Amino acid sequence: MLAPMRNVVPPAFPLGYRATFAVMDFVQLSREALAETLLAAGPGRDTLCEGWRTQELAAHLYLREHRPGAAAGIALPPLAERTERRTRELAATASTQADFAALVERFRREPSLLSPRRLPRLAARVNLLEYFVHTEDVRRAVDEWAPRILDADYEAALWERLVAFASFAYRSSPVGVVLVDPEGYRHVARRAADAVAVTGAPGELLMHASGRRTEALVTVEGSAEAIAALAG
Repeated sequence: MLAPMRNVVPPAFPLGYRATFAVMDFVQLSREALAETLLAAGPGRDTLCEGWRTQELAAHLYLREHRPGAAAGIALPPLAERTERRTRELAATASTQADFAALVERFRREPSLLSPRRLPRLAARVNLLEYFVHTEDVRRAVDEWAPRILDADYEAALWERLVAFASFAYRSSPVGVVLVDPEGYRHVARRAADAVAVTGAPGELLMHASGRRTEALVTVEGSAEAIAALAG
């Protein structure tokens, strides 16, 4: 039996807990974790982002924050080819360990005060998910990996971002999708007559919602037809 729907944070937090501030608190920590993960991997390593090695991923991260004109294709499909070209051009300059480390350090620095991504609320909305998922894109692109043990507050922040992101993520799903955390609280990401329940820790649910289905540690329950439709 699923617990009642809840669209904020897992129940372990006290009444009055403000999840938005938790998200903002964890953005910088997540940036640091992503930078360290990239540095530990080094250039030339595969990632879960199809066609991108670690240097393309580092280039993407730098451009989206520090060169918004070059990264405009992330949000504007007509400019996607130009953005991909700029990403690969920058990645080509970071093929050695030293050059790759320099690019990662450029990403590690926060955007200038003139960048929209420096605004706290916008950074909380767009960067926590981005940093967490891309950290796992590097970590999980190897044969043997293990999930991180996350702080409960961090998982609460991820749950908040998941709730905000889920309807968009599953907008094309042919079946309904209900996301369930380990405590049994749930969020309806998409409504339909036939639905599946996807159960996992908030970070794993984010990986599933962001398209990393085979690398997400989740269980999917529902009719065989609904499960097959979601997988397809």
